[in-house]
Amino acid sequence: MTKQALIVWGGWDGHQPEEVGEILASVLREEGFAVEVSNTLDSFRNAERLASVDLIVPVWTMGTIEKEQLAPLIAAVKEGGTGIAGCHGGMGDTFRNETEYQYMVGGQWVAHPGNDGVTYTVRIKDDKHPLTEGMSDFVVVSEKYYMHVDPANQVHAVTDFDQVEMPVVWTKTYGAGKVYYNSLGHQANIVRMPETLELMRRGMLWAAR
Repeated sequence: MTKQALIVWGGWDGHQPEEVGEILASVLREEGFAVEVSNTLDSFRNAERLASVDLIVPVWTMGTIEKEQLAPLIAAVKEGGTGIAGCHGGMGDTFRNETEYQYMVGGQWVAHPGNDGVTYTVRIKDDKHPLTEGMSDFVVVSEKYYMHVDPANQVHAVTDFDQVEMPVVWTKTYGAGKVYYNSLGHQANIVRMPETLELMRRGMLWAAR
């Protein structure tokens, strides 16, 4: 049976959500998914539809969400086992007032010292894990996210802030659903980096039901 994915993009335009959404949709289509791409949070109102999809990919920085939109999303992952995966502010800086959403994601953006254009190294924590197998450390020139993170996350890649090892890629479970997050992806060019794109491909496939 063909797996189903729903990508919902919007919010702050600076993260190029439409373009990023299409990049991720292309990856999933290459993997055989039937992908619906939407630019409205009303796509989350249909609880029956959300329960039927195997993967939800939010690409929505900041913004606000109504209870009638958020509740079906939370239920689909927590109770229905729908996977959720995303990157950068499109999933890790979304709906800042919604703590249950942040609990599901496993973290929340706090700061990006130096803003865009910071050169830093992403270090792979376990190159034998399926999400990072065979991958090497790599350098990124982009925003470097400092985040509040859930200590229950399984961390797969990190970067350094002085003496702090900051998670970049993590997974967790939220009820019956699997959660994948990658803090890279400030704009489409970073999402298209071979390392970022491969991490996202593996992460989305891992999270999908």
